[in-house]
Formats: sequence, C-alpha cells, structure tokens
Amino acid sequence: MVAAAALSEFARGGYHGTTVAHVARAAKISPAYVFKLYPRKEALFVAALEACFDRILDALSEGADAAPSPSPAAVLEAMGDAYAALIRDRTLLMLQVHAQSVAEIEEIGSALRAGLARVTEFARDRSGGSDDDVQRFMAYGQLCHLIVTARIDESPARWAQILSQGIRHPD
Repeated sequence: MVAAAALSEFARGGYHGTTVAHVARAAKISPAYVFKLYPRKEALFVAALEACFDRILDALSEGADAAPSPSPAAVLEAMGDAYAALIRDRTLLMLQVHAQSVAEIEEIGSALRAGLARVTEFARDRSGGSDDDVQRFMAYGQLCHLIVTARIDESPARWAQILSQGIRHPD
C-alpha cells in the first residue's frame, strides 16, 4: 500500500519534488509511520521502483503467454505490445524517467540497474532470443519512452516521423 502510493506520488512529482508527507497523505498514514517502514526517502523511492519493475515483469509475462508462436521474435513482439499497453498509463513510465534523472544517488541507481537487469534477463530467458535480439528489444523500449514522454508522435515534422515510424501505442 505504501509502495503503491510512493510509486504514484514519485511518478507525479519526481524524487526531489515529492516529500514523504505527500506519500503518507496518499497512503492515508502518518509520515512517522512511513519513516518507520522506510527510514530514508531513498528507501521509499527504491520500494516504489521495485514495485514498478514488478508490474512491468507481470505485463511482460502476460504478453509472452499471449504470443502467437514460441519464436523469439513473436515472444518479444508480444511482450513489447504488452508493455506499450501498460505505459498507456504514464505512471510507470514517469517513475522510470525520474529514476534515471537521479540515478547518481547510489541506492536509486543500484535499484534502477537491478530492475533493468531483471527485465533484460526475463526477456532473454522467456523469449529465447539472442543477445542482439534482446538488446534491440530494450533499445526499442527506450525509444518508446522518448516518443511517449516528449510526445514526438504528435509532431508532423520529418524528424519525428523518422523516430516514430512503425511504433504504435494502444489508444
């Protein structure tokens, strides 16, 4: 419950713009109780980030289960489709962006790398794809992040069309 509230609040305001009091209010508990559970703001952010990656892995697993064939390409594409549907609600996406922006805070950077490791290893193991296939999958996901956060797909400019060509996000 507290990690879910932290995920939502940190996604909205970022690490620096969100206080423990904001999270406590969203969780309907006292700031003192939040500090009892998470003695430092960094630990609270890490809990939110871990919850974020748990939800991502659940979506990727569901996507892989729905793949039309067991081929690596089909599984990775189905996982990508599931992720695109998941980030339709920008909460998880924005938390990842905020985590990247404060990755120099060791505890947060370490949690971000651990989450990315979990996703990468899951994609490799579940799809059976090559390292190159998985690298393209991850790179494509990062490009999707950029397109969504910067609203590139809304621009008619040629450069924007180049970046967003062939990338689709569910409405």
